[in-house]
Amino acid sequence: MKKDLVDRFGRKHDYLRVSVTDRCNLRCVYCMGPEGIQLIDHKDILRYEEIVKVINAAAELGIERIRLTGGEPLVRLGIEELVAKIAAIPGIKDVAMTTNGIFLADKAKVLKEAGLNRVNISMDSLKAEVYRGITRGGDLDKVWAGIKAALACGLSPVKINVVLMKNVNDNEIEDFLRLALEYPLHLRFIEYMPLDFHDEDWRGKYLPLEVVLEKAEALGLPLQPVEENDSSGPAEMYRLSGAPGMVGLIHPVSRHFCDKCKRLRLTADGFIKPCLYWQGEFSVLPFLHDNVELKCILQKALDYKKERHAMYTENQGRQENGIVRGMSKIGG
Repeated sequence: MKKDLVDRFGRKHDYLRVSVTDRCNLRCVYCMGPEGIQLIDHKDILRYEEIVKVINAAAELGIERIRLTGGEPLVRLGIEELVAKIAAIPGIKDVAMTTNGIFLADKAKVLKEAGLNRVNISMDSLKAEVYRGITRGGDLDKVWAGIKAALACGLSPVKINVVLMKNVNDNEIEDFLRLALEYPLHLRFIEYMPLDFHDEDWRGKYLPLEVVLEKAEALGLPLQPVEENDSSGPAEMYRLSGAPGMVGLIHPVSRHFCDKCKRLRLTADGFIKPCLYWQGEFSVLPFLHDNVELKCILQKALDYKKERHAMYTENQGRQENGIVRGMSKIGG
């Protein structure tokens, strides 16, 4: 009998984010330091068949939506094979991917055919030089090629993730808004937040997303709230009059959305994490050959989940409540 994954606070979980690698072809400034990260040994990365075993168990407990993340998921060979295996699991209704888009132009069609439903693409600037600076070397033209390929093959919706940074890309709010007027894209502005210990000065780059609403109003492009749906995730969704695209605002700092959280995370080396901002994690490795035990460890991880995250505040020290793994090692 199917048993829903409900935590102590009544939150029903139907969403699992799966990191398939901690490797990435970019070095985004908010994700890691310029030296990159200490990579997990290749032999310690979950094999595709092991990932599928975990998702099978999760699906039997009510998980319906899977998001593949990294690092950068498209650097892992044969990722479309994993997509096809996941899409075939009974109970899985939606398979998505978060990517930087650099390799997406060559992969979008085959991923769609394998069963990928939608994609999120990180693109924090529309200016080639600014984008190159944020990503420490990324090619914006390749990202655009990936976006157009995703639209052309029917991945829907195509979401564009924009981490808003003071004095870096906050002068591009208008350009991004007008992008939603031109293309059927979901633009999602995300508050800058601490993702790793390398970023001591995150508050210096932080902007509350009210600036997006104020800018849109000043431009004569007021954003009209729309009802959120299952694909909205933590985003507050808005529509621009006459626009084929939409705009979302994600406030992890100023308005945490813990009360609506319905996700668990599987790291590339086989740990279930209930939350980005708590140290607790639970290894699935000893239980990969026992479906019942896999389901037990998923429930155990959920039982550990707190009511809200412990994002860094003045009175919550990093050593006690902060993350051990950075975002690049968890998968977002």
